[in-house]
Amino acid sequence: MINRTLVVGDIHGGFKALRQCFERANFVHNKDKLICLGDVCDGWPGTKQCFDELLKVKNLVYILGNHDAWALEWMLYEKQENIWTSQGGMATQESYGFDHENVPTKHIELLNNKAKFYYIDDRNRVFVHGGFDPRFPVEHEIKSNLLWDRELLHEAYEREHYADYHGKSRQLTKYIDIFIGHTSTYFYKEKEPTHYCEVWNLDTGGGWEGKLTIMDVDTKEYWQSDVVETLYPKYRGR
Repeated sequence: MINRTLVVGDIHGGFKALRQCFERANFVHNKDKLICLGDVCDGWPGTKQCFDELLKVKNLVYILGNHDAWALEWMLYEKQENIWTSQGGMATQESYGFDHENVPTKHIELLNNKAKFYYIDDRNRVFVHGGFDPRFPVEHEIKSNLLWDRELLHEAYEREHYADYHGKSRQLTKYIDIFIGHTSTYFYKEKEPTHYCEVWNLDTGGGWEGKLTIMDVDTKEYWQSDVVETLYPKYRGR
């Protein structure tokens, strides 16, 4: 039986931050459910450790992120596009000893076969890495947008702040809640999870200048790591 359902934002190789979030949330690997919003890869040097830890979670739902998709291309085919290596991909390679043949089969299977592009739970709550067009069901969105979209968050922000002025509802979609990552809350000058309309953004900058966040999807209580760069002082200013 599942005790709680928690959702975690973009980890970006921050294994030490993930471990702190688990400890501070009192996460129980064999009883709690975890929904990971993707982008476990790239950024800090603990990608391999992160996947090893996540695979210990009995009830894991993994949502694919854009950085995960990049990393998977290297894991499968040794592709190393500059746009990936310049945005954290080298740290992922480092975590596997700079050899794609060192990537455990279970890590590849998680990303290539078990990861979802979106997840809808039994309470009509959506979990997706990037976003989707709120005018249509998430099932109708193309896969690349599910990984890359930022317009859903922007539209929710605008609607939240100007709904009364324009006489609009604060509800964008048919869903109760939408949990996303991908776009750091630092873009909106926030250091904690944001809530605009029904959209919750869990990417609190853990890949770069901020913290990693884990949240109870029912109570909305959340826990954060330390600022991640303080956990990896050797990699500051990378």
